[in-house]
Amino acid sequence: MAVLSTPRSAVQLASQGRPVKEILFRTLLLASLALALIFLVTLLVFVLTQGWPRLDARLWENMPSIRNPEIAGAQSAIMGTLWVISLTAVFTLPTGIAAAIYLEEYADRTRWYNRVIELNIQNLAGIPSIVYGILGLGIIARTIGLGFSVITASITLGLLVLPIVIIASREAIRAVPPSIREGSLALGATQWQTIYRQVLPASVPGIATGSILALSRAIGEAAPLIMLGAVSFIRFNPDGIFASYTVLPIQIFNWISQSREGFHILAAAAIVILLVILLLMNSIAIWLRNRYQKRW
Repeated sequence: MAVLSTPRSAVQLASQGRPVKEILFRTLLLASLALALIFLVTLLVFVLTQGWPRLDARLWENMPSIRNPEIAGAQSAIMGTLWVISLTAVFTLPTGIAAAIYLEEYADRTRWYNRVIELNIQNLAGIPSIVYGILGLGIIARTIGLGFSVITASITLGLLVLPIVIIASREAIRAVPPSIREGSLALGATQWQTIYRQVLPASVPGIATGSILALSRAIGEAAPLIMLGAVSFIRFNPDGIFASYTVLPIQIFNWISQSREGFHILAAAAIVILLVILLLMNSIAIWLRNRYQKRW
């Protein structure tokens, strides 16, 4: 009986003798989480309370107005946001996923240029967004000649979030067990057939989550678009990729800058609309992750 009770008593002694530092560290983590949640809930309640009087159909059916906040809306900004973020996804996702496939499945890490590519991708993920705005202004808008248009904004935002898509896709592809690849190759499949039929389907949850979170960052950017001629007041929707545009962050900034209280209420309502779009995108990411997730 004494021999049988020895392991149990050792576990009890170990649990009772936890270091004070471990308990303190856990307490600090929980306090940090609680503090972040308090600030987030406070911000959401404040924005929702202030913008509630204008959360009606006028907000997404009417065009902006510089004189009367009662009839002003954000239809052009909402449509411009959808145009820009859709083209950003078209430019970014295929390029980012293809680059991740090359770096993980084909690239020889002993080659110096592959190591340089990986180093630059990691560095580009930390560059401030305003730098991408300057890049888009100098090269895409002026040198290439695309002007201040929807396609210029989309390419610039695509460059901004491309490193994030590549890194997230690489992590998702790397998480697929090597035995899946080895089994496919042993059955006679080519490397591309293995990637297309085994690796990519298994990495869909991680790729989709990382891609949508990257687009969620792009949809809230304002600094690079200020450099690219996003108009703060526009009364028409974009009708093509070379049309003038505005987006919700720019429209919110314009309303916040006004002195009249009615425009501040409009800005709060537009922030709620932007948060709803972000919530929908993040919900899609969660659904895709849960729908296609596999446990190895």
